[in-house]
Amino acid sequence: MNINWYPGHMKKTKESLQKNISMVEIVYELLDARIPLSSQNPIVDEIVKDKPRIKILNKSDLSNDKYNKIWKDYYQTKEISTIFMNSMSGKGIDKLISLSLEKTKDKRNSYLKKGVKNKPIKAMILGIPNVGKSTLINSLAGKKGAKIGNKPGITKMNQWIKTKKGLELLDTPGILWPKFEDEKVGLNLAFVGSIKDEILDVETLALKLIKKLIKFASSNLENRYSISTENKSSLEIMEEIGSKRGCIIKGGLIDYTKVSTIILDEFRKGKIGNITLELPEESDIYD
Repeated sequence: MNINWYPGHMKKTKESLQKNISMVEIVYELLDARIPLSSQNPIVDEIVKDKPRIKILNKSDLSNDKYNKIWKDYYQTKEISTIFMNSMSGKGIDKLISLSLEKTKDKRNSYLKKGVKNKPIKAMILGIPNVGKSTLINSLAGKKGAKIGNKPGITKMNQWIKTKKGLELLDTPGILWPKFEDEKVGLNLAFVGSIKDEILDVETLALKLIKKLIKFASSNLENRYSISTENKSSLEIMEEIGSKRGCIIKGGLIDYTKVSTIILDEFRKGKIGNITLELPEESDIYD
């Protein structure tokens, strides 16, 4: 599959971020805990440079606990400040606040020396589409200050949002990069819904996801859909799931589009189980 998606507003977003980075004391880089490597935008390093940064592995409630620990150890060895978070429930918020205070201590002290008290920490939130930026902001703000949608590309412009946590947040549109050098990156982003399904062949995408799950999460597939995966191809499993879910069209044929949409949607919502698609150092667990 040739997966590339770089809407025009993303180019404008990058230019805007480069202009606004000097206005903040710290950057929150949101990653998807299921695909920490693939959801890491290489453009972010270019924008952030030496600005204090915290990597937030969001949606950790959907990723595999065993692999979360492996990623945590990896980031610790690299001395990278990291927090695993579920922004829907607010898990990890307190740790984020305390770490933010720690990393901006010198800056805050400089404000105090100048007689400036109670100045909020200004933070920029960066991440790929559909990684949960708006949900995190709403959790921090304690209100619905940012629009949320289950499709990538909801946030169209930068917006400042005040919180009760001593933070002032700059929300930004999700930003991808012009070309995925590795097809696995594009596939992983597509699996978790960071690329619009409208531009993809969902049937092929679902088949590729099933192929991964057969190898490393076959029990999840079997338990979710009450099937056996032994000695079966991705297509055979898709057809069996389609039959069980009533995805049938005229003539008794399988509605491949409908069953593909079901499989992708249930994976993204964690209904198939807690699954991580990659490990550190580009060592994909499905290779």
